[in-house]
Amino acid sequence: MNQFMIGWSEADITPVTDKKIALYGQYYGRTATGIHSRLKTVAAAFSSGDEQFLTASVDLVNFQQDFHRKVRAAAAALEPEIDPEKIFLSAIHTHNGPSATPVGLSNVWRERNEKALSPEEYAEFLIPIIARNLVDAWHNRKPGGIARAFGCARVGHCRRAVYANGKAEMYGDTTRPDFIGMEAGEDSGVDMLFTFDEKGKKTGMFLNAACPSQVMEATCKISSDFAGATRELLKKDFGEDFHMLYQVSSAGCQSPRDLVRHYTTEPDFWHEDGVDEIARRLRNAAVSAVPEKIDYAPVFKHTTMHVTLPRRRASYVDCKNAQAELERLTAIMPKKEAFEAFCAETHAKEKINGPGPYDSKLHHFVQIKNAEAVICRYQIQDQEPTVGFDMNVVRLGDIAVASNPFELYLYYGQNIKARSHAAQTFLVQLAAGADHPAGYLPSPDAEKFGGYGGLIINGQVGSEGGYKLADITVTEINKLFD
Repeated sequence: MNQFMIGWSEADITPVTDKKIALYGQYYGRTATGIHSRLKTVAAAFSSGDEQFLTASVDLVNFQQDFHRKVRAAAAALEPEIDPEKIFLSAIHTHNGPSATPVGLSNVWRERNEKALSPEEYAEFLIPIIARNLVDAWHNRKPGGIARAFGCARVGHCRRAVYANGKAEMYGDTTRPDFIGMEAGEDSGVDMLFTFDEKGKKTGMFLNAACPSQVMEATCKISSDFAGATRELLKKDFGEDFHMLYQVSSAGCQSPRDLVRHYTTEPDFWHEDGVDEIARRLRNAAVSAVPEKIDYAPVFKHTTMHVTLPRRRASYVDCKNAQAELERLTAIMPKKEAFEAFCAETHAKEKINGPGPYDSKLHHFVQIKNAEAVICRYQIQDQEPTVGFDMNVVRLGDIAVASNPFELYLYYGQNIKARSHAAQTFLVQLAAGADHPAGYLPSPDAEKFGGYGGLIINGQVGSEGGYKLADITVTEINKLFD
């Protein structure tokens, strides 16, 4: 019988440079003023016979397919035993680290941060570290076992408020008299997979929750946010050699803030105290979890495939309306002036230091960007009608792990989990990248209500592709269990 082997490793990816660090994840530039917590990558490697699976979380907002493939190639070059197709990375979606990919950065964002560490420079620093860490996890493999567990933690909440006019707004005012409800629900479930050595000692875990790690997204400190804080708490519980790999489940419409209770019962989850609170909740879920019996010879299967989805299209009427709107907006205030006004307004709100968001997605500059995106999509959609990405689907015992590159709305995650034949399904969004910057994959309601997260500017694929993605994911998972 082939022996089941498990290895872990982690490494620091906080940039080492004399240059300014521009924090990526918002429409405007933020320069790091210090370090709240260090950025890391955590890697896990599994093997049995000829089968293998390597994965790593990365404390970034996202990355693209080209970056992912360079990491895969670098790891395989260091260790020829590793099959690069059996590797996938995922981002925790912190907005408090630098960008590692130039794709999707606007010219105005670049101009604002021209003296900062560039994405190309950070990628040159970062890729060898992630690759080496994956190889270290591979070399650290020892005989071991796994056991799944489940818990609950109040972490993610729907962030899209819906109004009587049929429109939605991200972080919309829920005290308005025309507020009629939140667009979607939430998922407080925490899926966990623990790993053990031969003596039954816990060596690491996957911790999968439906919320991006972005409490401090509007602040100006480098931070791994609550994912990093939870990692450190669990080391105190299980030992310094214990590794926690945080995976963001389908959570494109989710954030750490409860917009219904108006921050009256807990931290506002825009500042450091919110990081500590969510880390405490996740730590409690992990410590109190009762794992199933340890399986030292689990069923282990890993399949990879290239998935192609239809691109979300703009109609001719959409384009004409956007052209008229762009002409109207730029006549009032040109784009460059609008961007400067947007930044000035945002930074003024930052100084107040209250609950965010500090950047208004209804600002004149943002409306210009929205109109431009519709026009651009219409112009290129026939030449580039699809979006492709590499999907990994893994069976470990009676759990499934499946990757996708989107900020995938909870709607599709619930669809996939409900139809999966696995006892627990670990969906991992923001993974591996796509051949276009993937962005949000909104629900049909989000497309209908509009607002940030539901617009063409916010993602490459719409609900038509979302349903197809759900069907493909379910089919591939269930093939491994039938």
